[in-house]
Amino acid sequence: MANRIAITICGEEYTFIAEESADYMHKVGAYVGEKMEEILDSSKVGRTDAAVLTATNIADELFKAQAAAEQLRRQIKGYLDEAAKAQAQVSEMKREILRLQQRLDNRNPT
Repeated sequence: MANRIAITICGEEYTFIAEESADYMHKVGAYVGEKMEEILDSSKVGRTDAAVLTATNIADELFKAQAAAEQLRRQIKGYLDEAAKAQAQVSEMKREILRLQQRLDNRNPT
């Protein structure tokens, strides 16, 4: 069920309708507000330009985070592939040990 959540960003109140919790949405709003304040404090741009620059910076963060996540997925897949190969080698070695034990038992009957 969607929640109506009022969030203040840079002194302006915005009402969002979201499936996420109010706490989460306030966290998002606070993040956007902090990023906008950084832009407004560091440059002489208006709110609209600050909003565009903030959106661009956050999109950049998103794309970099997605690329890092994809790299981690590939790395994990590589580790899983290596683990599967090692598991297959262990299984083959166990079979070889059993074959050798059987040959040894056949040579040395009790």
